[in-house]
Amino acid sequence: MSASVVPAEVSANATVVELRPRYEGANVGTWIGFKHLNYLVEEAVLEHLRRVGHSPTALYHEHGLCVDIAHIDTRIVRALRVDDLAVAEVRPTGGMTYAVTIRRDAHDPRAVSSKVRVSLRLDTRGEAAEPVPADLLPYTVDRLGEGGEPIRIGDAEPAEALRAGRNAFVWRHRIPYFYCHFAERLQMSGYLRIMEEVVDLFLADRGVSIKTLLDRQRLIPAVPHSRITLLDEAYMEEDLYTVFAVEQVFKRLTFTSRMDSYVLRDGVLVQTATGRITHGYAELAGRREWGLVDFDDVLLGALAGIGGH
Repeated sequence: MSASVVPAEVSANATVVELRPRYEGANVGTWIGFKHLNYLVEEAVLEHLRRVGHSPTALYHEHGLCVDIAHIDTRIVRALRVDDLAVAEVRPTGGMTYAVTIRRDAHDPRAVSSKVRVSLRLDTRGEAAEPVPADLLPYTVDRLGEGGEPIRIGDAEPAEALRAGRNAFVWRHRIPYFYCHFAERLQMSGYLRIMEEVVDLFLADRGVSIKTLLDRQRLIPAVPHSRITLLDEAYMEEDLYTVFAVEQVFKRLTFTSRMDSYVLRDGVLVQTATGRITHGYAELAGRREWGLVDFDDVLLGALAGIGGH
């Protein structure tokens, strides 16, 4: 994903930049999925930082500061397609928090809106660095997050401890280096990938996999809202335990689920992130169009934990 070479409008208050979504995000037809729309938001914020003189490269090389997206909360009002030249506006809202609006062109209604918080994580490894600029000190941290709720399990099996008494799916997976940055930590885009994958695994576990519903009913999940907050750091090649649980079904139209991620350290499950995602289901009406539909009894039962595998 690269920013347009067309000069963007930059002021003390906002940055406007043109972006194109990646072809990778067009998994069904030409519509772009929620993960890649969040990637557009992230890229717009990074471009804003470059335009105001705080490029991620310079901050890291000169001051040992790692730019981390620590919170992202994104609402999707209209779908973007792979050939849309999106217009993103980044407006600072105080400190290093930003409101991001994305339109399909400068004159279209809003397609995506997001709230983003950036942290500057100090990297003390390696060579010495120049002092952190005074204006960035309030946003500089030694460690990401303020800590989630630890779960002491001793010798118990972590997945069973996390699943106990809940209508939840638990996925244990090793954190790969390509989900990390700064040679160390799982980054926000990695958590977005994990959120997408755990939904896929959950639906398959319940007997309503994405391919199953596509083949049977031409249905595909659609995401109007997603949110992820980093609570602590998770490191490359640690095992991450991701818990996915349906919280609410609204009028057979949408369901909201919670995602929580943990790493096991010395008999304690340390929570590293939490998030929520809302899904509806769209029925494909050909190559160009789709429309939201009500959940049938089979899907409702799967979400409630009735049936499945």
